Amino acid sequence: MYMAYEGNETRQLALDLGFIPVVPPSERRVDPWEYDREMCKHRNEVERLFRRLKGFRRIFSRFEKLDMMFLAFLCFVLVVDGLRGLC
Repeated sequence: MYMAYEGNETRQLALDLGFIPVVPPSERRVDPWEYDREMCKHRNEVERLFRRLKGFRRIFSRFEKLDMMFLAFLCFVLVVDGLRGLC
């Protein structure tokens, strides 16, 4: 499931940069590492949020030329997304 981020090189690079990797190891790994399951759930929530944001063509195409207008539309989309969760 997380194969692209599961490699030793990628994991070491993240550690060298000061990040805490939260990707679970592959089930076939001989020497699996410990990971924070709760953080992994939050990571999944963030990835799903970005997937939902991509549903708004205006966001992923970056139609807005001004940073302020892009940020305003992004805030609007986040409000819409939050209201969808209430229904």
